Amino acid sequence: MDPRPTRARLTLLSVPFALIAGVTLVDVLAPPEVHLGPFLVAAPAVTASFAGPRTTGLVGAAAVVAQSVVAAARTTLTDLNHTLQIIALVLISILVTLLAHLREVHERQVTQLRSVAEAAQQVVLRPLRERMGPLRLASVYLAAEAEARIGGDLYAAARTPHGTRLIIGDVRGKGLEAVGEAALVLGAFRAASHQEDDLPGLVAHLEAAVAADPDGPDGEAVDSGEAFTTAAVLDVPDQEMTVHLVSCGHPPPLLLRGGQVVPLEVDHPAPPLGLTQYVDSGYAVQSFSFEPGDVVLLYTDGVIEARDRAGSFYPLPERATGRSGDGPAALLGHLCADLLSHAPGGRLGDDAAMVAIERVADRS
Repeated sequence: MDPRPTRARLTLLSVPFALIAGVTLVDVLAPPEVHLGPFLVAAPAVTASFAGPRTTGLVGAAAVVAQSVVAAARTTLTDLNHTLQIIALVLISILVTLLAHLREVHERQVTQLRSVAEAAQQVVLRPLRERMGPLRLASVYLAAEAEARIGGDLYAAARTPHGTRLIIGDVRGKGLEAVGEAALVLGAFRAASHQEDDLPGLVAHLEAAVAADPDGPDGEAVDSGEAFTTAAVLDVPDQEMTVHLVSCGHPPPLLLRGGQVVPLEVDHPAPPLGLTQYVDSGYAVQSFSFEPGDVVLLYTDGVIEARDRAGSFYPLPERATGRSGDGPAALLGHLCADLLSHAPGGRLGDDAAMVAIERVADRS
């Protein structure tokens, strides 16, 4: 692309013009048997690597003019050797200008796709509010693919007249199918959070939504045994110092209290969403103490299954110990940096999401 020249762009642009000037001067002064004109093709070729078609064409034209000056100074413009060099230089300049145009079109397409992905993330995976009733929240999403913005991991929060409901989940698989399934679960959660009076009803609504969509993104039937979503659904009442939890095959949340980390293991976990037809199980709610100053950490398996170079899993409970007093945002900032340093090259093998929830002493 050719935006208004910046200092860095002008610095880069000086390289091909310096090359043209140097080759022209040396070629004019060189002995008759020495011909440096072919080196001029490097000028437009180098320009095409960082500039747009207009600038590339300008440098190519300057190279052709320089080759013509060399021809006039050494022999004549009609000399066969110089005529062929000029023709070759014109053709190569046209070719690299076309390549610069194609690269510019591709860059615009990539930019557009990135903006669409970011817009989709804002719609599907909305940022959590920093404060919801007596809770402070923070969230982070780490995509395994460098260019990705969203995958199969999901989280959301919704305010109700009596408290706050939250969900974190992980759709089996990757790609558009996982994104579509995540959007389906999140849409069902946002709609049902305000309609269902209790957690079992809410989870049953999520299960019904997943079961009612047996087709993949291409309209082809998907084996229901291969399409499922693990999830943890929580209800945090405003007036009770408790958190109610239904676990659907998801890793247990961690309760951070007084420098200690306690996994919130439920006695009767439900199967993942989409698999209840294979396991006749209800949605048992289990309650845990959740007092002011406590932090509940939700996460997906991409966090605890991240391996280092030795193959060791990321020790999330150990790394979270003693960090609850810094607040949810600081906690996730620390864990995010630590997780990326744990993974080789800072690249995760799977998407990872974390949500930190702190109960504060008042609602001001």
